[in-house]
Amino acid sequence: MSTIVRGSVPATEFALSYTLDVLPDIQIECERIVQTGESTVMPLMWIRYGDRESIDSALEADDSVDEVSCLSEFDDEFLYRMEWIDQIDLLLRMLTNDEATVLDAYGEGDRWQIRVLYPNRDHFSRTHEFADEHGLTFEVESIREMEGEPAGRFGLTEGQYEALVLASRRGFFDIPRETTLEELADELRISHQALSERIRRGTDALVQDALIVGAVGDDDDARSR
Repeated sequence: MSTIVRGSVPATEFALSYTLDVLPDIQIECERIVQTGESTVMPLMWIRYGDRESIDSALEADDSVDEVSCLSEFDDEFLYRMEWIDQIDLLLRMLTNDEATVLDAYGEGDRWQIRVLYPNRDHFSRTHEFADEHGLTFEVESIREMEGEPAGRFGLTEGQYEALVLASRRGFFDIPRETTLEELADELRISHQALSERIRRGTDALVQDALIVGAVGDDDDARSR
């Protein structure tokens, strides 16, 4: 069954290490990554930083990239296309031999956070073995199978999934609301406070899973309730 793996890779073993180092506040998020050759990939990426001139200077001096062009800009966000030509052995392995799809990649500080979809867990095992054999670092933070209970597929506990689905069906998120938290809590036979926490943590889990590529928060124990 398909498997989603979330993990992190040092920038020095991935791409744009120089750019991330000289512009400490920069944030880089991949829109798409396409393999363009045996040793290159071409990503589209959003770069968030207040000074485009500094971005261009850093990218020009970065040995890991080539053929850089800015496609669009919105305030402090810039959409770039470029070729990655250095330190991408692990990424190429994922895209080719292991038939993986890089869903998200987010660079900040000295690391990249990545979320990768594999056809099955065996394909991920090949990536892990390749990293070990070549002295590369791929720190796994979570592994989730895509089949099974709906809650698990979306990174939710069963309680969070039940609460969010019921709240939606009863019109809790409508404007104006068609039900109250108290009425939902009574139907689920839990306290008002417990339901409030499930909805908040479940919503946060969905946002983390679907929208945020960066590091997950520290309060994992609380989020699991």
